[in-house]
Amino acid sequence: MTAIVYFSRAFENLIDGEKENLHVGNTKIVAQKIAEILDTETIELIPKTAYPKKYQAVFAQAEQEKIMNERPKYKPISLNLEKHQTIYLGYPNWWGTFPMIVATFLEKNDLSGKNIYPFCTHEGSGMGNSIHDLQQLCSNANIHIGLPIRGSRVEKADIAIKNWLQHE
Repeated sequence: MTAIVYFSRAFENLIDGEKENLHVGNTKIVAQKIAEILDTETIELIPKTAYPKKYQAVFAQAEQEKIMNERPKYKPISLNLEKHQTIYLGYPNWWGTFPMIVATFLEKNDLSGKNIYPFCTHEGSGMGNSIHDLQQLCSNANIHIGLPIRGSRVEKADIAIKNWLQHE
């Protein structure tokens, strides 16, 4: 079985160099598109302590979390990993990699032998170092080629998503 696990953040984001208020986070939009194509469930990592709504405040907090190698807690999720061989893992690129809340998920769950297909939203930095960082945290999992999607183009990413999903 397949599951989609993702972290996304709405509110004020940087889109094409401008601050824009999003009602739905870009990564969530991509996760929903993948779920629709694969007809599978999505599990959202929701922080126990919400991130600030303003972009600059999140930007600073994300940097601090990375520097301090923090592991922010998330609300309980219902995911039986024993039933899932394939995990699509979605996140925004924060400071060159996935947000530290994703690291919390990766460290709390044994993904040994699982197939992980990462997808990432960004505004110019692609996957950053996230593939390398995934390989470090999930050394016993099979990390596959990721899909970077520019956040400002998520609504137009259907063809890219479908092409990427043809790996199975």
